[in-house]
Amino acid sequence: MTSTIVLDQISKSFGKKTVLNNISITVNSGQIFGLIGPSGSGKTTLVKIIVGMDQPSNGQVQVLNTKVPNLNLLQEIGYMAQADALYNDLTGQENLAFFAKLYKLNKHVQNERIAYAADLVNLTPHLTKKVQNYSGGMKRRLSLAVALIHDPQILILDEPTVGIDPELRKSIWAEITRLKNDGKTILITTHVMDEAEKCDQLAMVRDGEIISSGSPLDLKNHYEINSLEEVFLKAGGEKDENNRIS
Repeated sequence: MTSTIVLDQISKSFGKKTVLNNISITVNSGQIFGLIGPSGSGKTTLVKIIVGMDQPSNGQVQVLNTKVPNLNLLQEIGYMAQADALYNDLTGQENLAFFAKLYKLNKHVQNERIAYAADLVNLTPHLTKKVQNYSGGMKRRLSLAVALIHDPQILILDEPTVGIDPELRKSIWAEITRLKNDGKTILITTHVMDEAEKCDQLAMVRDGEIISSGSPLDLKNHYEINSLEEVFLKAGGEKDENNRIS
């Protein structure tokens, strides 16, 4: 496997407040990497640094062997933020077409990708509606479709299934797994432990630090606990000396 995302001793402070402290992570192609932790733990700040929307106070980020930030990388990254970045006065179809054009997809490919993404998130019957008339869950689904529209090599998904019903969540995870098997890199943040179980590797984040990392099975075996939620609680009190479980 090839390392596609490499974070080397990343720290981030806002004034006197440290929100990330000495984070080092490597994510490989063909892998689902999960960042898990409570709200305010630093997951979203870390994601923004990886995408290039924010810069670390210390440390270095490389994506596809390129130092971040770099505008050319945006063609290779599909990013779904926690806050939906959509145009409410446009229809779902028009939103998808707008973002497809930003990625310079030709008309034929554009139509294929819009059909694929809309079908995946079960929005095809609603594409002619203005986004201002969408429910919160529909907007989340459209944001995921936007992240997938250009068939990126790397998917970075910040709490992608919040507000999505269980049946559709299962379908979305099936597609995430398929993309992984196609060699894509997926980095996902979540606080839902059954989603964490679907990840190949996890980094447990608390108060801006990685308190433990490894595969779900390795983490549970290391702490001799069958529940990732209990692992997280125990790891917070017994932070592994090297963080990494192998």
